[in-house]
Amino acid sequence: MILEIQRKLKNREITCEELIKTHLDVISSQDLDINAFITKTPETAIDAAKHVDEEIRASKDLDELFKNRPLLGIPLAHKDIFSTKDIKTTAASKILEDYIPVYDATVVSKLKKSGGISLGKLNCDAFAHGATGENSDFGPTKNPYDKSRVSGGSSSGTAASVASKMVVFATGTDTGGSLRNPASFTNTVAIKPTYGRVSRYGIIAMASSLDSVGHITTSVEDSALILSQTAGFDKYDATTSKNPVENYLENIGADINGKKIGIVKEYLSDEIDSEISEKTKSAINIFEKLGAEIIDISLPNSEYALASYYVITPSEVSSNLARFDGIRFGNTRDKFGDEAKRRIMLGTYALSAGFYDGLYLKAQKVRTLIIQDFKKAFSKVDAILAPVSPVMPPKIGEVVSDPMKNYLMDILTVPVNLAGLPALSIPCGFSKGGLPIGIQLIGDHFLEKNLYNLGYNFERASE
Repeated sequence: MILEIQRKLKNREITCEELIKTHLDVISSQDLDINAFITKTPETAIDAAKHVDEEIRASKDLDELFKNRPLLGIPLAHKDIFSTKDIKTTAASKILEDYIPVYDATVVSKLKKSGGISLGKLNCDAFAHGATGENSDFGPTKNPYDKSRVSGGSSSGTAASVASKMVVFATGTDTGGSLRNPASFTNTVAIKPTYGRVSRYGIIAMASSLDSVGHITTSVEDSALILSQTAGFDKYDATTSKNPVENYLENIGADINGKKIGIVKEYLSDEIDSEISEKTKSAINIFEKLGAEIIDISLPNSEYALASYYVITPSEVSSNLARFDGIRFGNTRDKFGDEAKRRIMLGTYALSAGFYDGLYLKAQKVRTLIIQDFKKAFSKVDAILAPVSPVMPPKIGEVVSDPMKNYLMDILTVPVNLAGLPALSIPCGFSKGGLPIGIQLIGDHFLEKNLYNLGYNFERASE
């Protein structure tokens, strides 16, 4: 879609101002019902679009202009935990209801430099704590495919805004499935890059050793193009990698004949919804027809991943939320929602004297075993294919009051974050009731290009 939009801009078939106003009209007509946005920035977006049109009119070499700024004129939006200079950033929590940052997150800066135009800030679970989007202090985001259901979490607004065509793409974060889960629920594409591939600077932290910065799009090609712009070392984030950033679009359509794809027996248990299992098996058949070799593998320590995750995550949450004291910025701590309070208490308990060794330290040891399982698997296969969610999108209010049911929705995604691996969520069909279903392709560290190649071929073969 991005390349097609830019072709029209280059050929003067549309102006950037027309493009932005069209998307703002969609937001005006749909968002009152869907609730994807917390803050909208129409005036600054239109001003930016006028500037792009001036650049296009003045340019003597449009090919060079778009080469240097590969996202020029493209409408986007940011999850509301991305710091945006002079634009309210709430983390969907009343504690930051009126907070306005004085700087941009690195990803925000990079997308601006590439020419992207932000239309506003998107709803999410407060501080990204949740799997359904219902923990937002600004109300839940509804699923565009069935407005009685959630659009996934925590990047709920990110997925819903793209699925309903309010924006061409949107940024988000994935700590335990927070991009892949919403993408699976809304028939969109999400990339959770390798940990450290994209800078976290300027993004309100949830669990610092697990957070990954990605985005949601409507196609694999668009996702690859955007990651080429956002990835890379950042001197402001010591956890970013100095590995060279590849051109993820290069040879994206190359033949995948002979590629080895692993199927994890633990990920296709009887506890997975039958329609999700059926669509996953259909996806496996498509890859076989494309020439991929399907290999059964085991990740035996995956059964302990969720328990490990929900010790490590609250521990890091309790540390990260300690800075929100109502003194330097934001409101007082009584504005924390129930889920934030729950995670602070769990994390403080796990890190306390007498419990650290038995809980936090043991969880980190399990994490190491999970990493070793994946490394062993990737000595045999090029990628792993699995469902994203074990269940269809729940009805609004169905699981939010039951923390255990809520946490179990991430059972197939959290192992990837514990291991710091990249994963690509792509649509693989619909349920009989018309609800989207997604699969995830998991790769070894820094092999996003391989995932895009597999995903692109699947996308073309599966309509």
